[in-house]
Amino acid sequence: MTETAQTHRVDAASLPAQYQPGEVEQRRYEQWVAEGYFRADARSGKPPFSIMIPPPNVTGSLHVGHALDHTVQDTLTRRKRMQGFEALWLPGMDHAGIATQNVVERQLAAEGLSRHDLGRDRFVERVWQWKAESGGAILGQMRRLGDSVDWDRERFTMDAGLSKAVQTIFKRLHDDGLIYRAERIINWCPRCLTALSDIEVEHTDDEGELVSIRYGDADASIVVATTRVETMLGDTAVAVHPDDDRYRHLIGTEVELPLTGRRTPIVADTHVDPTFGTGAVKVTPAHDPNDFEIGQRHQLPSLTVLDERAVVTAAGPFEGLDRFEARPAIVAALRAEGRIVAEKRPYLHAVGHCSRCRTTVEPRLSLQWFVRTGPLAKAAGDAVRDGRTRIEPPELAPRYFAWVDNMHDWCISRQLWWGHRIPVWYGPNGEVVCVGPDEQPPSGAGWSQDEDVLDTWFSSALWPFSTLGWPERTEDLTRFYPTSVLVTGYDILFFWVARMMMFGLYAMDGRQPFDVVALHGMVRDQYGKKMSKSFGNVVDPLDWIDRYGADATRFTLARGANPGADVPISEEWCQGSRNFCNKLWNATRFALLNGAHLDGDLPPAEQLGTTDRWILSRLQQVVAQVDEWFEAYELAKVCDALYHFAWDDVCDWYLELSKPVLAAGGEAADRTRRVLGHVLDQLLRLLHPMMPFVTEELWTALVGAAEPSAEPLAQQTAQQSSQRARSVVVAAWPVADRSRLDPAAEVELAVVQRVVTEIRRFRSDQGLRPTQRVSARLAGLTEAGVGAHEPLIRSLTRLDEPAADFSATAKLAVTAQVGVEFDTRGTIDVSAERSRLAKDQAAAEREAAQCRAKLGNAAFVDKAPAPVVDKIRARLAAAEAELARIAGALAALPATDGQP
Repeated sequence: MTETAQTHRVDAASLPAQYQPGEVEQRRYEQWVAEGYFRADARSGKPPFSIMIPPPNVTGSLHVGHALDHTVQDTLTRRKRMQGFEALWLPGMDHAGIATQNVVERQLAAEGLSRHDLGRDRFVERVWQWKAESGGAILGQMRRLGDSVDWDRERFTMDAGLSKAVQTIFKRLHDDGLIYRAERIINWCPRCLTALSDIEVEHTDDEGELVSIRYGDADASIVVATTRVETMLGDTAVAVHPDDDRYRHLIGTEVELPLTGRRTPIVADTHVDPTFGTGAVKVTPAHDPNDFEIGQRHQLPSLTVLDERAVVTAAGPFEGLDRFEARPAIVAALRAEGRIVAEKRPYLHAVGHCSRCRTTVEPRLSLQWFVRTGPLAKAAGDAVRDGRTRIEPPELAPRYFAWVDNMHDWCISRQLWWGHRIPVWYGPNGEVVCVGPDEQPPSGAGWSQDEDVLDTWFSSALWPFSTLGWPERTEDLTRFYPTSVLVTGYDILFFWVARMMMFGLYAMDGRQPFDVVALHGMVRDQYGKKMSKSFGNVVDPLDWIDRYGADATRFTLARGANPGADVPISEEWCQGSRNFCNKLWNATRFALLNGAHLDGDLPPAEQLGTTDRWILSRLQQVVAQVDEWFEAYELAKVCDALYHFAWDDVCDWYLELSKPVLAAGGEAADRTRRVLGHVLDQLLRLLHPMMPFVTEELWTALVGAAEPSAEPLAQQTAQQSSQRARSVVVAAWPVADRSRLDPAAEVELAVVQRVVTEIRRFRSDQGLRPTQRVSARLAGLTEAGVGAHEPLIRSLTRLDEPAADFSATAKLAVTAQVGVEFDTRGTIDVSAERSRLAKDQAAAEREAAQCRAKLGNAAFVDKAPAPVVDKIRARLAAAEAELARIAGALAALPATDGQP
């Protein structure tokens, strides 16, 4: 053994008998941070790689969606770091305007106070106090998951630098005519008393009522249907399609609005669908977005009949009633006048709710600030079309274009106190002044700042460049922008991704904010059902981390992460991932106990046995395949390939095939130890991005690193760092070595594997105990090219050489060339085995019959969820395969017990 190899030897006693994640994870993470492994150096000569974390809300905690998103980002970042990139994964949080204000307002309510009791300035101080004391719990949870973010660069959307960026871009957009103030229909929460963005509105199918009302009388009457009867008080027209022959004679006439006595016109508009309902619609421009557009086209007045709390303001008997109180009262009044033509209840229809308080959202005409998105959205579409930004998977690009090519102007003002206040001042004589970050606001009597704050998504849209120091031309901005990849769910492709594209291209002179948008799906349960507290299928990733470890949790999520597709998970799968961690642990302990070690160079292929050449060849294939799938963001395929290579090729085969060689000792054994050490070294590196903790613990034990330097890694030279890779975090990423590909060895080992597998299956079918030795004759091995492996095959299958009185009582044809004859005399109780197999056969027949009955039931197949039906089909296939196996086992049994 070389001196280098001796230096890297380590006693297996350094690894406990079992892997205990709780004893490893916090210790390792603190070491990584202290050593500076996650810090990015803008001045290094390495190629840059950067990811900006989608900033979680300051009020949030780690949920399963975060866990998936962060696992994917961390996996990509860790791999790039190992590949020699200057990898920056920048962390931070969003100030979450509505959510945070609600949290603090609830605290005040418990004290018998409201924000108005404090006033704006004191309330904002109270929010900052809450953030310092209670906000940002998710940052600690990110550490538990293993996020390798650069904590030195942590940002917050309300910090001084980002506030300057917000004011700068608002001023530029305003001066360029891309920000304006106007009355438009917006989403309004009557409880939070603010406008809402589309993403803050959650739509559900709710039971309501569809009421058909007759406007006017006799031949001049027209019937409209509505689910919001109370808004009829604000109707200013009835609309029909211009080509609808039923109403052509009424176009241009007027009809009396019931309960009000007001006359309203009947107008023709192509927006109306003549096949829906009666083909006539009431038009309430102040309380419906489509009606507002109709009103604009026909110069209709907009009458607001509900105030900010959704209370009726129209003069008359309903004034002062809440909208839900007014609805039945108005229906009763219309019924009394004989105006109700039809009532349908329950009537299921989509209703928007505030995502924060669940209050039904009210479309409302309001004076708000807007971004004129036309030119910005076109630039965002062009950047993807011309290839500056690539969307993965490509099939989701049309969804992106559907948004940016048809984008409405964006309402950016919110009626809150917590957030970036709009930098506009109003003067006593109607003056309007937009103030930049380096400008002084106007002073003097009568000047006041706009009361509203900006939509949280406005500051988030600046995230890829404001976090790097924009509007200053910082080293970070020059080095790490454009960012390399954005990882996020497809559900916010419009709400966040498109807005970052618009602002990034605008602020950075046409340079895209990211080169790739890698989209993943939503986490769902094992049956594909959406996770919901009401379904009882919600997963708390912190609970899984507590029970199974961060690596098992991460691997479970990553193994389901197909680009753009939803991610099914279950606790059973997490348990399987925990078992995989244990498998790696046991394999490495075995290798260390048997003297596996790392040497500077592997022995030449000609000095290695077939088994060693086979595993090295398989390793090169896996490395190449893993790289290919990583570049395509096929993380699920990466995990699956590494799982099967580790479990099947390395643990189930290579370790077993190596045991006789290791036991025999000599130079062949030492070469196998070096190959085993090399394979585990490479495997642990490949797995590290997905499973950082267990791979770090095993890799450091395998390489037997010397005591860490007293200096943190960040203070050492690049050469020192390279020479002392004491952590797999900064170890080099494996590179496929084509010279180690060995198709002949793979073909040879495939025959050995098939022979061993078939013999083991035959033994199991015959009821032979795994440790029971059986006399057998092997034929055709030499012809099949594996004659040299007969001792190994016999060792792995517990087969003895034929005795002098050998008598073949059972036969097995493995291949056309290889056959096996067994002498099972005295080893099998044929009667007992027939009885056991008969019981197994009856159970398999019952299972098959049950499955066939379910699949033969058309009602079940049509109504049951597809994953449930697929599971039944899989059970039937398994039962039929079991029946075939049992039939073969029964046929292979000798006629008697084979006693002499």
